[in-house]
Amino acid sequence: MRRLEILWNEVPAGVLTEKTPGKGYRFEYDPSYLVGSHPPISVTFPKRVTSYESDRLFPFFANMLPEGALRHVVCRQHHLDENDLFGILCAMAGVDTIGAVSVKEVQNEEE
Repeated sequence: MRRLEILWNEVPAGVLTEKTPGKGYRFEYDPSYLVGSHPPISVTFPKRVTSYESDRLFPFFANMLPEGALRHVVCRQHHLDENDLFGILCAMAGVDTIGAVSVKEVQNEEE
């Protein structure tokens, strides 16, 4: 299981989890982010306590990925399949992104 911390202007907003490689995703807001005055990370993710679930990577996060030749370069450098969208998003962790939302790697914990 791979996980990414989602940040809003460097403030931890929640965690994006890939439950099953290539399918099965969950986004959950951090409880402290929910009680603060911070806005939702997207209009497609209104602030709520229950998690968001999807069989595919949420379009909001897929739209953060590089496209075309840049995606090819990132995949080659990180030895990723170009269809491994979560892997590409992980490779972008710590990279300056356009907008307020960024991602940070979360070390896998045994559950």
